[in-house]
This record gives sequence, structure tokens and C-alpha cells, in this order.
Amino acid sequence: MGVIRDHRDLKVYQKAFQLASKIFDISKSFPQEEKYSLTNQIRCSLRSVESNIVEAFRSRMYPKSFTSKINISEAEAAETQHWLDIALDCNLIDEEIYRAYRNEYDNIIGMLVNMKRSADK
Repeated sequence: MGVIRDHRDLKVYQKAFQLASKIFDISKSFPQEEKYSLTNQIRCSLRSVESNIVEAFRSRMYPKSFTSKINISEAEAAETQHWLDIALDCNLIDEEIYRAYRNEYDNIIGMLVNMKRSADK
């Protein structure tokens, strides 16, 4: 692994950013009546995953602050999974895409848990 200069070098950030872009694009097809509910909620939670990784990286000198931001990011990833559940239940996304994105978030959550475990490094 190379030198990590900023948050964009973190694999977990890269994965979260790419997945957020994919889900953002899919959410464009959600019905207009969902604009201020499901669409807004899923977009907020997925953006929060990556933004809290950025904040955690910038506060890494302070393990408690770092861990707090990683906890928030993990919770937001789980919330995004919830909104994906709703989107599937409402037939707004294909089951294959749903499973792929759920699995990708499971992977991201695992990476965040590992980051918490090594917060002192």
C-alpha cells in the first residue's frame, strides 16, 4: 500500500464515493412524489458515509474524534442499506442491483469496523 496523502487515497472512501455516485444516478429515476422523502433520504445518508470518512481522516490525530466520525459513517452506511430495502420493496430498483449495492455497503461497513479497531494507529 502506498503513502496515504489525503482521504481520496483511502480504499473505503473510494468505494463509498463510487457507490454513492451509482445510487445517486439510480435515484434520479425514483417517482417525483418521492423527491422529498425516499430520494432525499437516500441521497443524504449516502453522502454522509463519505463525508464522515473525510472528517475522520482529518481528525485522525485525535482517536476519539476519529472513532466518532467512523461510527457515524458506519451508521449512515447502514441507513443507506435501509433506504435500499425500501426502494426494493417499492419496486424502484432491480433485485440484482439491490443485492450488489447491499453487498458493497456490507464491505464498506466491514472496512469501517476495521478502521475503528485500529484507531490508535
